[in-house]
Amino acid sequence: MKLTKLIITLTLSIMMFLSFTATADDTDNYKVSTDDEISITIFNEPDLSLDKTRIGANGSISLPLIGQIEVKGLSIPQIEFKITNLLLDGYLKKPNVSVTITEYRPFYINGEVKKPGSYPYRKDLTIEKAITLAGGFTDRASKSAISLVGELDKRFVKAVSLKDTVKPGDVITISESFF
Repeated sequence: MKLTKLIITLTLSIMMFLSFTATADDTDNYKVSTDDEISITIFNEPDLSLDKTRIGANGSISLPLIGQIEVKGLSIPQIEFKITNLLLDGYLKKPNVSVTITEYRPFYINGEVKKPGSYPYRKDLTIEKAITLAGGFTDRASKSAISLVGELDKRFVKAVSLKDTVKPGDVITISESFF
């Protein structure tokens, strides 16, 4: 029994590694965090699957049978691997777990825009598109003094242009023009 579990775990590890290296895209590299919404499908186990679940403030989700699972900071393949291993531990013999992001956490925009606040993240979002979502610049806005604080490294504020990309959780600030 333990040898079978070890073989399945090694096989899953190799499959995850090969799929990650062969098809690495934004979703594979994206690290989930608070307010992201994910769906978890466990093949042939609808009672264990979750259609949509939001990652809580503590960075975890709750799965039937298993309970609370810490997922904050993990990529989708890492979450699939973690859930698979937990299900192998006395619940299922060959779990087939699929995790998808159904909604990204919002980004934030403040300063000299008409409607500052949080907005749902969309793929391929640029600073210019984010400003448009926020109603555009105010009359006092500086169109060149735009800063961004990324969620991954909140210590650094960086100047950005209208063409730069926005990621989930980013905070954009539009400064006031002095002239």
